[in-house]
Order: sequence, then C-alpha cells, then structure tokens
Amino acid sequence: MMDQSEIGALFTRTDGSYLCARWGRPIVPVIFGVEDQTIGVLKGAFEAVCALAGHQMAETDPELGVNVMMFFCRDWDELTAVRDLDRLVPELRELVGRLIKADANQYRIFRFDEDGAIRACFIFLRMDAQLEQVPADTLALSQAVQSIVLWSDAAFREASPLALVGGNAVLRPDIAAVIRGVYDPVMPAAAQDASHALRLAARMGSAGEVAQ
Repeated sequence: MMDQSEIGALFTRTDGSYLCARWGRPIVPVIFGVEDQTIGVLKGAFEAVCALAGHQMAETDPELGVNVMMFFCRDWDELTAVRDLDRLVPELRELVGRLIKADANQYRIFRFDEDGAIRACFIFLRMDAQLEQVPADTLALSQAVQSIVLWSDAAFREASPLALVGGNAVLRPDIAAVIRGVYDPVMPAAAQDASHALRLAARMGSAGEVAQ
C-alpha cells in the first residue's frame, strides 16, 4: 500500500504544484485512425477502468456529444489536416510543432468544468516504432488509466501504471487503489492542496482488484 508521500508524488507536477482531478460527468469516448476491432479494445479498456473507479460511461454527452477524443496518426503533421480539430484545440499548430521537436509519441490535453472536474480529454498517439510494439490491449489500458484521473506530468516516468501477470498487462494494484480513492464520493472532484494525498491514503483500502 502506498503511503502519503508516494501518493502525493503521483499528483505533484514538475513545477512543484499539486493538482488532482477526476471526471465530473460520464465518459463518452470516440477513436479516430484505427480499425473497428481496435476501437472495441480501446472502449473495452475505458469500460474496465470506469468500473474499477465506480464511474460511468454513456452514449453521448449532452453538452459536447463526446468528451474523450483519441487520435492515432503516423506523423504529427496529420493532426493539422483533421477537420475542425483546431476549433477544439486552438493551440493545435503550436502543439504539433512542440511534439515534432520533442519526438514525442503521445500527448493528452484535459479540459475542466468550473469546479475543476475533468470535462473533456484529447489523446494524441503517434504510432512510431516503439508504440507499434505495444499490444493493442496494453496500449488501450494504459491510455484509459492515464485519462481517468489527472495525474502529475511526471507520475509514470519511472514506472508504468501497468504490470505483467501471466503475460497479460494488468493495472498495478496500488494504482488501482489510488483511482478508487480519488473517485470515493466523499473526496473532492479536484484538489490543489497536498493534504489531499493524506485524505487519499486514509481512503485507500484493499488493493487486490485489478483491471484487465
């Protein structure tokens, strides 16, 4: 079981600020750039992680239609050709330039409600040689886990949120426990005070359940 300092590190950004947020509405994902079979795997991963968190998915968002948009591409420049994407992501051209310069293969953008809860998420994946080696179910679970909660920008640099059990990727029990704690109804939808990690530590129970 993680202690307060380990939990706090998951939500302490590289600039030293603390920020944790969960979804404030049911998740409605849509995926672009992959085959139908892969879409089913991706949506299945979101369903599994939502079930773990005690959160909901829906067919449509009454305000946005969909609120999780996942884009797969071969080159970052392809994003600038996606119709109306620059209306949803006004900083798109500048972002694409930064991603090319950094030789990145994934990026997530979150939008928030007035109370700080997650309102929408844009997930961008460039299928380079590294990501092409990742099984579809592993990639799907990883993205769902990293989108269900607003983690620190450095949360998983040293260790993946997933582990291999019997050759299959599963969510680490300690990370599963953190997610359940964040979604505990008594916890705030968003928090910027590091004391939030202490409250999370107190809420975290058994971490034996995993999402597959």
